[in-house]
Amino acid sequence: LAPWVPVVGLEIHAQISSNSKLFSGSQVQFAAPPNSLVSFFDASLPGTLPVLNRRCVEAAVMTGLALNCSINKKSLFDRKHYFYADLPAGYQITQQRVPIAVNGSLSYSLCIDNKMSQMVTKTVRIKQIQLEQDSGKSLHDDTRSQTLVDLNRAGVGLMEVVMEPDMCCGEEAAAAVRELQLILQTLGSSQAVMAEGQLRVDANVSVHHPGEPYGVRTEVKNINSLRFLAKAVDYEIQRQIEELENGGAILNETRAFDSKLGCTVPMRDKEGKQDYRFMPEPNLPPLVLYDTKSLPANVNHQQVVNIDWIHERLPDLPSVKRAKLVEQYGILPEHSFALLNEDGLTEFFEHVVKQTEMKPKKVIGWILNVLLSYLKQHSLTVKESPVSSFLLADLLNLLEKKEISSTAAKQVFAELWKGEGKTPLEIVKEKKLELIQDQTELEQICQAVIDRQENEVIMMVLG
Repeated sequence: LAPWVPVVGLEIHAQISSNSKLFSGSQVQFAAPPNSLVSFFDASLPGTLPVLNRRCVEAAVMTGLALNCSINKKSLFDRKHYFYADLPAGYQITQQRVPIAVNGSLSYSLCIDNKMSQMVTKTVRIKQIQLEQDSGKSLHDDTRSQTLVDLNRAGVGLMEVVMEPDMCCGEEAAAAVRELQLILQTLGSSQAVMAEGQLRVDANVSVHHPGEPYGVRTEVKNINSLRFLAKAVDYEIQRQIEELENGGAILNETRAFDSKLGCTVPMRDKEGKQDYRFMPEPNLPPLVLYDTKSLPANVNHQQVVNIDWIHERLPDLPSVKRAKLVEQYGILPEHSFALLNEDGLTEFFEHVVKQTEMKPKKVIGWILNVLLSYLKQHSLTVKESPVSSFLLADLLNLLEKKEISSTAAKQVFAELWKGEGKTPLEIVKEKKLELIQDQTELEQICQAVIDRQENEVIMMVLG
């Protein structure tokens, strides 16, 4: 039998980095006391109306441009109806028919066979980016068998990024989301911290034989870490293949990933296709954007969003930053990925290079093999490192001037890591780790050793 072809598509909800919600003036803040950040509109009191947050629109446009999308100059809002305790209005405002951005692409790279030196670059098409509001949060209290609802998150602005089914395994899915995460953080359009629910991924997975139509897909909902995303997708692919090979059928269902068991479990089936009763949002006019050509002459700039103005202010994206690092410092492409993957590591590396005489190629070895492995061992971020870029530069200068050996340098680093406030030079002197440059001094030491071990020397000479 022909092998199976897995197909993976992703829907990613990124929380927009904004001080207030998408349609209300309520503040956005993680872990605030329950129901402390809820306006009348968020609670859906009758007669309240949505007011669109300009910052959220700009963040979505910026993200669309960074992902090579076409920005729709006119997009529309819709109501998506479903009933759940944490959705007080009974509908979510989204952009189903005409979203803010369409037809983009995202390039991402991944290693072949876990070899950092062999990287391939792949592209996933972006179908669309739409603005929508988040729902509240239901907290299920099993002991009292009751559900409590926290509406702080209700109405927070989200960008839903819909990727086409262009991926084929967990590793590709995780690499694509990691690149998207870096882009969002570079733009500042989302902090994209998965642990705080600012980036949530739904994965659609199916398998089929080559040349046949796509199989029935399942959706794994609300995955909140890259590691779990890779595991969930790979587990689901395997599960579907085994099911089909044993004569079973795949149900079109929603599943959840159980990270403790490492498997996906059914949540609800989608057989009776849920009818969301989409309808145009009557309280919001079409969202109209301009570019420099179409901008009306006597318009108040505070009232409109100019796509070209945002385009001109886009920062360097991760791919450009990596190319610049490779060109400027002569480091390997895979090392540029490692630098960008850790928040603050590129800046740390550049500070060290500026303050040391050591070649960047050697500095990168210290950063990735020594500093990074210490940080990972102690679960620290670059900003929390007890060894600053100044101290590491001092240490590498001693090594470069051949005042200490590289083994001694590693010992000094271990001492610096303790954070006792000593300089590398003080540690070298204290531990007597200097290399001896003076030949006569070396000869005297050798002579002293020989004098102390006279018998052994005679035995060796005679032997």
